[in-house]
Amino acid sequence: EYFRWPGFCSPSEGVKFADLPNGFAAAAKIPGLGVLQILAFVGTIEVFNLQSPTGKYAGDYEGYGAFGLPGGKPIADVAKKEKSLLAEINNGRLAMMAIMGMWFQNGLTGSAWGDWALYTDSPLRAAPDFSKELGACPPLGFWDPLGLSAYSDPEFADSQFRRRRVIELQHGRVSMFACLGYIVPEYFRWPGFCSPSEGVKFADLPNGFAAAAKIPGLGVLQILAFVGTIEVFNLQSPTGKYAGDYEGYGAFGLPGGKPIADVAKKEKSLLAEINNGRLAMMAIMGMWFQNGLTGSAWGDWALYTDSPLRAAPDFSKELGACPPLGFWDPLGLSAYSDPEFADSQFRRRRVIELQHGRVSMFACLGYIVPEYFRWPG
Repeated sequence: EYFRWPGFCSPSEGVKFADLPNGFAAAAKIPGLGVLQILAFVGTIEVFNLQSPTGKYAGDYEGYGAFGLPGGKPIADVAKKEKSLLAEINNGRLAMMAIMGMWFQNGLTGSAWGDWALYTDSPLRAAPDFSKELGACPPLGFWDPLGLSAYSDPEFADSQFRRRRVIELQHGRVSMFACLGYIVPEYFRWPGFCSPSEGVKFADLPNGFAAAAKIPGLGVLQILAFVGTIEVFNLQSPTGKYAGDYEGYGAFGLPGGKPIADVAKKEKSLLAEINNGRLAMMAIMGMWFQNGLTGSAWGDWALYTDSPLRAAPDFSKELGACPPLGFWDPLGLSAYSDPEFADSQFRRRRVIELQHGRVSMFACLGYIVPEYFRWPG
């Protein structure tokens, strides 16, 4: 944006540096040999990185000094070195977020600086407003960070919103039943046989995941047939104003039942169902997680000494574990029972993070500098 190299980018093809546009548009203008040069340069660096031994810190290669120059003078002061390495990690993280923002605006507006005033075709501008729909509740309101509801065609956007709302309701309803399916058998079992022909009693079925292996084959077919029948009827049933509110059904979804006549009371009940379904989806995932790791939906962690979450090394003191999040690993990707393997995986991911951060910092500069300078010639 501010600076361009003088002369030709490709003398044989007559392409000057000043002729190259900024951002995504430049990709189509780079000569083929230029692309090969970039790949060869990156590949060479990768090969040297793989062969270079690292010191105490991931990404800190031996024999390299400031700015990664080979044979350069390394930083001797340990505290200063840690401060510089931490600054690089955080600057890289910031640059990764920044370059994603630039790509997003560049792709939608044609400019990394996002001239939205001229971009009247933006799907984010043309999309209908769903912020007043049921389910848009505090504190998040209408939460659609990926822009899945952003379509330029209002009719298509509305149909997709209703389709996704129906899917959300179905998952919520199934999750509520699933939570009951975990809780009720802890206190109550049907008397008699689940399968008289196979001699399986309801009392013989364990709770949770273990029950799946005990259900007779015909029982599985009955479940699938029941679910399929409901799906077919749902597809053929017209809905009213609200997604998932099928005409001709009353309270608890009973066919022929008396519907709720009071509009405000009906909206309150439908909103409660959406939110209860969302809570149930989170609850059943927690039950599955604990059931899978401990053998019980209630998570008897005191008896579960093999838990990777318990055996994993502590990385909270590593560089990059900064306020306000500290060591942020919500998916437990660093939780391995083998400390040596866990450490190697942590260092591998830290090197990858540093590489992405370094590339992102250069990429941000690559967006900004050509706005102000181009090489003449």
